[in-house]
Amino acid sequence: MSLSPGLISEQPVEPAFRDNSVDLIEKRASQFTGGPLDGVQDEEFWNLVRGAFSLDSSIINLNNGGCSPSPRVVAQSLKRQIDFANQGPSIFMWRKLDPEIEGVRKRLANLFGVDAEEMAITRNASESLMTCLFSLPMEAGDEILTTTQDYPRMINAIRQRERREGIKMVQIEVPPAPASNQEVVQAFRQGINGRTKIILVSHVVFLTGHINPVQEICQLGREHGIPVVVDGAHAIAHFPFKRADLQCDYYACSLHKWLMAPVGTGLLYVRKPLIEGLWALMAPDPSQDDNIRKFEEIGTHQAAVHNAIAEALDFNEILGLERKSARLRYLRTRWTDRVQHLERIQLFTNTKPEFSCGIATVGVKGIDPIQLASWLEEKHQIITAPIIHPQISGVRVSPQVYISLHEIDRFVEAMTVAATQGI
Repeated sequence: MSLSPGLISEQPVEPAFRDNSVDLIEKRASQFTGGPLDGVQDEEFWNLVRGAFSLDSSIINLNNGGCSPSPRVVAQSLKRQIDFANQGPSIFMWRKLDPEIEGVRKRLANLFGVDAEEMAITRNASESLMTCLFSLPMEAGDEILTTTQDYPRMINAIRQRERREGIKMVQIEVPPAPASNQEVVQAFRQGINGRTKIILVSHVVFLTGHINPVQEICQLGREHGIPVVVDGAHAIAHFPFKRADLQCDYYACSLHKWLMAPVGTGLLYVRKPLIEGLWALMAPDPSQDDNIRKFEEIGTHQAAVHNAIAEALDFNEILGLERKSARLRYLRTRWTDRVQHLERIQLFTNTKPEFSCGIATVGVKGIDPIQLASWLEEKHQIITAPIIHPQISGVRVSPQVYISLHEIDRFVEAMTVAATQGI
C-alpha cells in the first residue's frame, strides 16, 4: 500500500538529540562574566569540552587541521538523521530532511557575514575551489598566479587546465614565516603581469598555519581587474572574522576541520553579482544560472551530512569563537615557547597572534619529517602531519579544543628528546 501525501506529512520528525555534556558546557560557559576571553585557562571548563567528544585516549591527535573529530552531539545527529532517512529515502530524505539545508545555509551565511543567497554548501574546500578554478574564463597563454605553498590538490587543478587549455601557472615564493604582511603582498604584486587572469591565495597556509593578508591581496586584484579566489580551508571557526574583513568575491572552506562538522562538508561563497558568470562543476538546470544552489547540484547525496552542520554551529557558539581561538593560541604557545629555544629545533611559523592561531610547524635539524612523525606516533602515540617542502621540513601540529595540557606537555617532552638525543 502506498502512502498518501496526507500520511507522509504526518510522519513525526524526531526531536533533536541533546547530549548532557553540551548542557554542562553551556552552563559553565554562562558563568563566565569577564568577557569573551574569560575561561581560556579554566581547565575545568575545557575538561568538560573534552568530555563532549568520543575519543581514543590511547593516542594524542595533533592533526586536527587534517580532519577534526566532531563532538558527540554532531555524530549522534548525523546517525539519527541517516536512520530516519533510511526508513524511506524518497520520502524522508528528499521531502523532509533535504529542505533543512536552507536553515543551515542561513546560519553559515550569518557566520561569514553574507547574504544566504551567496552561500553554497559543498562537500569540502577542494570542491569549492575547483568550481572557481575550473570555471573562471581563461584562454591559452593566460596565467593563474599562486604561491609555492598552496595545497597540492589546487596545484593539480591548475596543472590540469595547463594540460587541457594551454594556460600557465605562475608560482611565487614567499617566506614560510613572513615577518610582515607587506612581504606577502609585495610577492603577489611582483608576480602580476598583463596575462594574469586569476589569483589564488590561502587565507591560512596549510603547511605552516600562517594567516595571509587576504584583504590586501583582494584589493591588489581589484586594482588590476583580476578575480581573487581565497582558499579558506583552515580559517572558518579557527579564529573570528567576517567577509567584510576580507573583501573577497570567492571564498572556499572545509567545515570538517575547525568547525568540527561531519566529514564531507564545506562551503562556497560567491558574491551575488558573480554567481551567474561562474559555471557549476555539475550541470544544473538553466533556470538556476544565477542561483547559488546550482553549485550544490551533485546528484543524490545524504541530507543528514549537511543538516548536522547545525549541531556543529551550536557547539561552536556555546564555546564562543573568540574564547575558542584564544584557547587554540594558548595551546600552541604552550608548546612553541618550550621547544623553540632548543638548539636543533626549527620553527616554521610566525607565532605572533596576528600571523597565526592554533597551527604551527616544527622540525628537528637532521631528522627527516616522515621519520619524525613516525617516531612520534609509534613511540609516543602522538599524531602529527609530516611536512616536506623545499622551504619547510617538519611536522605540522594542530591541536583542537579537546586537547589537554597534559597531552601538549607530552608532545613537548617527546620533541625535547628528539632535539637533544635523537630518535
